[in-house]
Formats: sequence, structure tokens, C-alpha cells
Amino acid sequence: MAKRILLTGGTGYIGSHTAVELIHQGYEVIIVDDLSNSEHRTIESIEKITGTKPEFHQFDLRNSPSLEKLFKDNKFDGIIHFAAKKAVGESVEKPLLYYDVNLNSMLNLLKLMELHKVSNLVFSSSCTVYGQPSQLPVTEDTPFALAESPYGHTKQIGEDILNHTTRTNGQLQALSLRYFNPVGAHPSALIGELPVGVPANLVPFITQTAAGLRSELKVYGNDYNTPDGTAIRDYIHVVDLAKAHVRAIERMLNHEQKKSYEYFNIGTGKGSSVLEVIQAFEKINHTKVPYEVVDRRAGDIVRIYADTTRANHELNWKAQLNLDDMMKSAWKWQKTLIS
Repeated sequence: MAKRILLTGGTGYIGSHTAVELIHQGYEVIIVDDLSNSEHRTIESIEKITGTKPEFHQFDLRNSPSLEKLFKDNKFDGIIHFAAKKAVGESVEKPLLYYDVNLNSMLNLLKLMELHKVSNLVFSSSCTVYGQPSQLPVTEDTPFALAESPYGHTKQIGEDILNHTTRTNGQLQALSLRYFNPVGAHPSALIGELPVGVPANLVPFITQTAAGLRSELKVYGNDYNTPDGTAIRDYIHVVDLAKAHVRAIERMLNHEQKKSYEYFNIGTGKGSSVLEVIQAFEKINHTKVPYEVVDRRAGDIVRIYADTTRANHELNWKAQLNLDDMMKSAWKWQKTLIS
């Protein structure tokens, strides 16, 4: 019988791509999402790609009665927890919202996992847990610095909660994937990043500007201590990231974990500046992107990129797709949206 995996936030950007990869590997996927930053049509898109329509439930994880009923009516072999608010800039403006959504969702989930004896949780964490690191590349042993945003702080607290809970709850094991910057889209162009309102991330802003939906791209600061003055990030293709989740849940189900709580950096190990990403997009897609340099954005760090050695060897996962692949698929997805 197929293993049943619950995806919270499963119609979102990373969740939907992970649903596709899980279904391709023979898992039965159940999705919960409140659709606050995604659309119901994503379920149909997943079905078009895979030939399988995942079971879907629409509610907020803070709605305890709905979550309790879901656990009462179902048995899960594992859970991948994506559901969270995720925009750094917005979290600076609305800290209470981020603490409420991101932490109470996790607490409700963990209480019910404990009650119903569900053992395996993969947590959608972030490289923002490292703050502005003193040394690069960042390894999993790099100490957490002061979080630069409430969003990053909620991820730090989330990991602390898992660390302490797995120590005292002998049946629970958890694994955090610390994402760097996911971009791109599925090669089918049936799913991709679909921000509500003004994009908070770089690549959707690039594609929307290139498509004429926005007059110009805003580059937040060109006076950072980097080669071209713009911030540097480790960009990873969302399909590579989705496959890391499959490996994570397999590791747990196959009892390969060495500790009850583990964590891995998920990136490419290479940093690219904002201007380098814009130039890569223009070159691979033969399309110009007008941009304007504006003031730095609150909550942003200067540079960060991953050491992925632990994920490569322990998780048996490695990013396969490069920046050109990311930019090409992102543009294909954007053109699908406006066609």
C-alpha cells in the first residue's frame, strides 16, 4: 500500500512541486492549504502533470477543529510542513501576523501528531536561520546569528521547538530542510511561483517586468560589500528542492536518521548577485529587463550561500539544475500565465 504523506501548504510554490515529485515516486499525497497565497487550480495542474489528483482540504492550520477532524479521519505515514507566511519584508511590517501564523500552525500540528502517534515530520525551514553569517559558505554547524527579520526568527523558533520536542517525545522524529532561494518552475509550465499582489521575491518580479506587467524591477541596494554592490544569494531550482523533500521523507520512512532531529542545507553551493540573476535571465531568454536601483530593504542580509556537503553525502541529494535552467523555466511559466 502506498505511503500517505500530508503536505501542509501543499498548493503553494514549493509544496505543489513536492506533491508532483512524491506522486511520481508512488506516494499518496493529501494536501491542506488555506489558499491565502495560492490557488485551487493548482490541484488540477498537479493532476495534469501526474495523472493523479491529490486529496485536498481547505482550511487554516490554526483552525484546530478542522485539523483535529483531518487527523481523526486519516492515517499519515509522514508530514511535510510548508504552511507559513514567507515574505521577509512583510514580516518586518507585520511581525505579530508572522509569529501567529508560523508558530501556532506548527504547535497545533505537533500536538496532533503526538496525540495520533504520527512519527515523521519534514519542516520547511530557511537559510534565514543563520542571520548574517560571519563565514561563508554556511555549513549546518554555523551558529545562528541574530535573525534579520521576524520571518527568519519564526524559522529559528520552529527549529528550536522541533529540537526540544523530539528530545522528550521518543516517537517523534523531525528533519529540517534549510532552503536557500528557490526559483524556476516545473518544465511543464503547469505549476510555478504565483505570488499574490506585488512579488516579494526577485525572480517573479523579473518575469513580470519582462512581460510588461510592471514598468521596471526594483533592485534593493547597490552599495553592499559585494563585487557588483548587490546582494548575493544561493538560488536553487524548485524541482531540485522538491526532490530533496522526497529524499528527506524516504530517509525517515527507511529509518536512516542518525538522530531524532536532523537538519540539512538545501542549495547549490554557489552565490549569485541580483545583477547576475538579471543578466542570466536576459541572456538565456533574449529579453531585456528594465530596472531601477532603490534603497536597501529592511530585513535583507548582504550575502549567503550554502555548503551542501552534508546533504550531498548524508541525504544522498545534490542540485542538478543551474541558473540558466532556473531562468528559462521561470520565463516559460510567466508566458503561460499571460497567454
